[in-house]
Amino acid sequence: MSETDIDFEEGDEEGGGKKKMSGKVIVLFIALPALVVIGGIVGGLFAFGILGGGDQEGADMAMVEEAEPPVFYDMPEFLVNITTDSGPTRYLKMRVSLEVPSTEILSEIELLMPRVVDGFQVYLRELRPEDLEGSAAIVRMKEELLRRLNLAVEPHEVRDVLFKEVIVQ
Repeated sequence: MSETDIDFEEGDEEGGGKKKMSGKVIVLFIALPALVVIGGIVGGLFAFGILGGGDQEGADMAMVEEAEPPVFYDMPEFLVNITTDSGPTRYLKMRVSLEVPSTEILSEIELLMPRVVDGFQVYLRELRPEDLEGSAAIVRMKEELLRRLNLAVEPHEVRDVLFKEVIVQ
C-alpha cells in the first residue's frame, strides 16, 4: 500500500468490504472546499472592514473633508413661447441654478453666459407642450440642458442643472 492510499471500511450488501481512497480524492472533497470556505470568510471580513479596513476608512474621511462644497449660480429667468401645431400660444417659464465645482470656474462660466443663454433659448423654443408632460420629460429636458451647457462652457464642466421653477401655460 502506498502513502497516498487510505483504507476505510464501507459496508455493502454482501458483507463488509474494504475500499481504498487516494490522496487526490481527499484533496478534492475535503481540503479544497475547506480552503474555499476559509477564503470566503477572510474575503468577507476584508469587505466589511473588519480586517485591514481601518486605514481605508480614514482615507475616505480625508477625501470627504478635502472636497470643496459645490457652488450654485442662479441663471436669469427664461420665458419662451413653445411650438404648438394649433390653438393658443403656450409659454414656458423656467428658473434654474447651475451647480459648479468651484468659484474659480464660476467666474469663467459667467463670461460664457451669453452662449449658454442662447443654447437654452434655442432648445426651449423647439419644445412642444407634449415634450413637457410628466416627470420623465422633465428629466430628459434636464439632461439635454446639461449637455448643451457643458458643450457651451468647454473645457469647464457644470455638474448639474437644478430646476427652481418650471411652469407651462
